[in-house]
Amino acid sequence: MNEENIDGINGCSKVRTGTQNEAALLALMEKTGYNMVQENGQRKFGGPPPGWEGPPPPRGCEVFVGKIPRDMYEDELVPVFERAGKIYEFRLMMEFSGENRGYAFVMYTTKEEAQLAIRILNNYEIRPGKFIGVCVSLDNCRLFIGAIPKEKKKEEILDEMKKVTEGVVDVIVYPSATDKTKNRGFAFVEYESHRAAAMARRKLIPGTFQLWGHTIQVDWADPEKEVDEETMQRVKVLYVRNLMISTTEETIKAEFNKFKPGAVERVKKLRDYAFVHFFNREDAVAAMSVMNGKCIDGASIEVTLAKPVNKESTWRQHLNGQISPNSENLIVFANKEESHPKTLGKPPTLPARLNGQHSPSPPEIERCTYPFFPGTKLTPISMYSLKSNHFNSAVMHLDYYCNKNNWAPPEYYLYSTTSQDGKVLLVYKIVIPAIANGSQSYFMPDKLCTTLEDAKELAAQFTLLHLVYVQIRSYYISEHDLGER
Repeated sequence: MNEENIDGINGCSKVRTGTQNEAALLALMEKTGYNMVQENGQRKFGGPPPGWEGPPPPRGCEVFVGKIPRDMYEDELVPVFERAGKIYEFRLMMEFSGENRGYAFVMYTTKEEAQLAIRILNNYEIRPGKFIGVCVSLDNCRLFIGAIPKEKKKEEILDEMKKVTEGVVDVIVYPSATDKTKNRGFAFVEYESHRAAAMARRKLIPGTFQLWGHTIQVDWADPEKEVDEETMQRVKVLYVRNLMISTTEETIKAEFNKFKPGAVERVKKLRDYAFVHFFNREDAVAAMSVMNGKCIDGASIEVTLAKPVNKESTWRQHLNGQISPNSENLIVFANKEESHPKTLGKPPTLPARLNGQHSPSPPEIERCTYPFFPGTKLTPISMYSLKSNHFNSAVMHLDYYCNKNNWAPPEYYLYSTTSQDGKVLLVYKIVIPAIANGSQSYFMPDKLCTTLEDAKELAAQFTLLHLVYVQIRSYYISEHDLGER
């Protein structure tokens, strides 16, 4: 055990209380042979473990642990997480006072061990009445950069980002749906590590940083959802992007049938991307290899296997605020000019706004006021003549959605109950008359609110998520396409 390790422990042991003390940590280190150091507000146990040779484990081997009691430390936590497998590194976030910050990251040596940890330790009662949360940790190395001049090419953006930030590996730029000579006004910048991406975000995030005279928008790119290999092995649907707006489903089907006539079952195109359904998986994989990078109607297309959508997890991630897509990304409005999804390589998703919490993504239109001068000419308009990015609330989006589908407006029904501490809690039930006789007669979220506005917004958001999910699912992938689950 070296002096650095002892000093790292001593730095916190002076103020720690309860069962956690220097002797317990030293005993853990002696028992396991792992080193322990503290730096930058975190204490690292291992990384690598004793006798480890080769590179660190790949992405997908780390889990995030939340709701840890503040007076619990490695001597109690490590034995619990060792039940799932060999720990490569355990990082406990620390306060200056010596308490932990309530969360940690545990990296295992394999993805299977990480998945096992999630299965057996999520909602695990770590102490009487204290339950921890365990989920996959995504080591995000990608930033979303918005408000980029649309005439800039990939090489120009890459050179500029390398000048202003360090560790840039690649830049991903997609052509405009309406003009393939221009970009979409945003790009994804890939960095060599999460730390490099975090440092770049810290430098660029204040909002005053400019590229080519433009104030850019910076945020984390939403990570792609991981789908287990077993499920992906059954997928026989291809996701095709960068299509021309004018390209028809018939043209796409004909092009993909060229390598094997009759292989394509059907095609569903939405704006500038499409889903190509095959009768057999082998034909889908072969077509992906042949068609990726090919030109259709003058546009170079990208072809990948479509990732199945998990309905339950998608709803809960939206409602828990774990996904923060832009408000202008509703796929139901086919007449949109452009969209700026922060998620790479998948169809746009839905706005997130609950209990007054807005998505951190910058809106397309500034939310501010302008002076109204006497004599200013005003023109009467209908709200339905506006674009979707003029609406900030889910309530307005839902009304707009129904109108665009030629449905009657949604009907809201208010219910209440009383909490244990006497608070009045509210929830809305929403009925869409046009589909009320179908499989879903009404929509009601599983959370209650204390204010009328929040209850209505939550119900509208819940309803939109369901409606958009149904649309994506019907076009994206069906039970028939995936086979028996």
